[in-house]
Amino acid sequence: MKHTLYAVLAMITFLICLSSCSSEETYAEQREREISSISNFISKKNIQVIDETTFAQQGYTTGENQYVLFNNSGVYMNILNSGPKDGTVLSKNGDKADVLVRYQEYNLKGDSIQTTNRIPLYGTLCEKFAVSNYYGTYVATFIYGLMNNYYKSTQVPGGWLVPLKYIKLGRLIEEDDRYATVRLIVPHDQGTTAASSGVYACYYFMTYEIDR
Repeated sequence: MKHTLYAVLAMITFLICLSSCSSEETYAEQREREISSISNFISKKNIQVIDETTFAQQGYTTGENQYVLFNNSGVYMNILNSGPKDGTVLSKNGDKADVLVRYQEYNLKGDSIQTTNRIPLYGTLCEKFAVSNYYGTYVATFIYGLMNNYYKSTQVPGGWLVPLKYIKLGRLIEEDDRYATVRLIVPHDQGTTAASSGVYACYYFMTYEIDR
């Protein structure tokens, strides 16, 4: 009788484990879902995607609803404004700066705003991070901000650093100056720690300025 009971319990445990495993998505399935969410977003917003060659031919600029896809990172970028005329471009090895960012983060998987400091409550709050150009690779760490507090991490999403090669960081001096403003579609492995573990992409609307 005891052996029969053990056998029944073992079978129940096996079935529970089997059910649990079958209900969990594999990484490949999560990645497929992420790719689908990006594709649907691009279609919904009527976004024109261009390659890096076309981007270079256009003088590293993008049209109003035109995004360049960077193949090495999977990040899509639209430049709304490249920044103030006298702004700084961190183009050389050893260049560094403290950067202030205002942003809105939209979770494509959840189809909703996830975090943002572009609301009255956080109207004077910027994300601040220190960034350095290390032989063409940007390395950055959060100093303070909502993003830092929300995700409990000083890691700046890799996708946030992609625009730095193409925008000018500065303060508004002349009347027609505008802060560098971009829109990004960032896949999970270039996003926050939460996006990376949850395998989901985010859309960002962002402005960049230098902290002097």
